Amino acid sequence: MPKVKIPTPLRQYTGGESQVEVGGGTAGDALGNLATEYPDLKQHLYTGDGKLRSFVNVYKGDEDIRYLDGPETEVADGDELSIIPSIAGGVAEGRCL
Repeated sequence: MPKVKIPTPLRQYTGGESQVEVGGGTAGDALGNLATEYPDLKQHLYTGDGKLRSFVNVYKGDEDIRYLDGPETEVADGDELSIIPSIAGGVAEGRCL
């Protein structure tokens, strides 16, 4: 089964697990199964219409799945998917970035 690495801010929704094995032949299947297994995580990954949120980046190994086949990117036993939430914002010397 593919493994999904869970970023620290989302581990509270996976019982503290940093990595979870889930079934699925594609990245989309694996993430869907992850959301089914950990339902509190779903709202942080998907929009209300079931699309992956724009600030959630998913990598298969070192490759962003958006530059592969997106959610249809094939995954196999032992493959690693990493969920990388985008980080933005901040303040420098009174200016908003």
